[in-house]
Amino acid sequence: MTTVTAETFVQVPLKFAFRAFTNATSLREWLCDVATVAPHPHGRMYLWWAGDFYSSGHYLEVEENKRVKFRWFSNIDPAPTEVTVTFAEKDGGVNVRMDHEAPEGEAWKGKPESFRENWQDSLRNLKSVLETGMDLRIAERPMLGIIPGDFSPEQAAALGVPVREGLRLDGTVDGMGAQRAGLQRDDVLVSMAGKPITNDFSSLQVAIAGVKGGDVVEVELYRGAEKKKVSMQMSKRPMPDVPFNPAELAKQARAMFEPALDEIEKTFAGCTDEQAMKRPAPNEWSALEVVAHLIQGERFNANYLSSLIDGYEPTTDGFGSNVNASVEATVRANPSIKQMLDALRRMVNELLIYTELIPAEFVENKGSYYRFGLGLLQPGFHLNAHNEQIRNALEAGKK
Repeated sequence: MTTVTAETFVQVPLKFAFRAFTNATSLREWLCDVATVAPHPHGRMYLWWAGDFYSSGHYLEVEENKRVKFRWFSNIDPAPTEVTVTFAEKDGGVNVRMDHEAPEGEAWKGKPESFRENWQDSLRNLKSVLETGMDLRIAERPMLGIIPGDFSPEQAAALGVPVREGLRLDGTVDGMGAQRAGLQRDDVLVSMAGKPITNDFSSLQVAIAGVKGGDVVEVELYRGAEKKKVSMQMSKRPMPDVPFNPAELAKQARAMFEPALDEIEKTFAGCTDEQAMKRPAPNEWSALEVVAHLIQGERFNANYLSSLIDGYEPTTDGFGSNVNASVEATVRANPSIKQMLDALRRMVNELLIYTELIPAEFVENKGSYYRFGLGLLQPGFHLNAHNEQIRNALEAGKK
């Protein structure tokens, strides 16, 4: 039996280091993309990464704030192995040590060193997440500058796109690689850097793995029935300075929301309720249904914050798609431009008040707090992207 070791020192209270190995939300924040765990002997420990790598194991021993031992069994390993994690308080922080035991023999040649390298790389991210909140997997990932949308068979037919797998764009971000490469709304990406893009958003993460800001990649897409190839330079990802003060976070977010909300309200100036409720096509949203989608987006953010504070973030199999009956219901409950715009402002205000009331103990949980703040400080991406859709729907409503 061969044992390899990886370790790191984190300047955080012991409870957060221990939580990082026993809570599904915390595990997703530094280690994997999906996790579901039951931290007790024989309790499940399922970890999954984009690209369909996973470990299906279970806990063997759990001593609170002292030691965690679990069975590791990935889909590329010949047999299960065991990992022991120990926590030792030191100099106001915690030393986290991982010992991974692996058998010897030809089938395991090179495996132990691979375990050590991968754990050491992951512990580098653990340190960043626990101490600063920043997930290096995101911070070091290049940015395309796209706003992804859903892609259904009905949308494909309406757009004249001959494929049913891909990533449809709702828009692009000004000044970033996608816009500079000429990508536009309703383009459907089907390949990037030689790797396929499917309806599963994680396929995009797999495609850009190892790509850095400044690199140029080839993108294949459909614009209607026409297939195009373009070269796109990846942008470096700007990471906002998230304030670890809920009141200041809400203040900064409000300063970003207000101009975006003002622009949406200006778009409706001079329009009638009838125009705003008219759908451009049977399977396309009216202008007010787009506003309903924005309301539901901020409602989701409030529920998302609750799940992070509670420590039980829902695990899903993907982003899902938009349900037309849902946005229609919101419009029927608020059947005018004024009511819908008021509802959007109220929902944003509720979210920001909730942000101000974030409990102090959650602020200490930097990985979850930073993740929420990172999304909150980028409201313009979603609101501004859909404003063009609102404008187009209103123009169609005048005909």
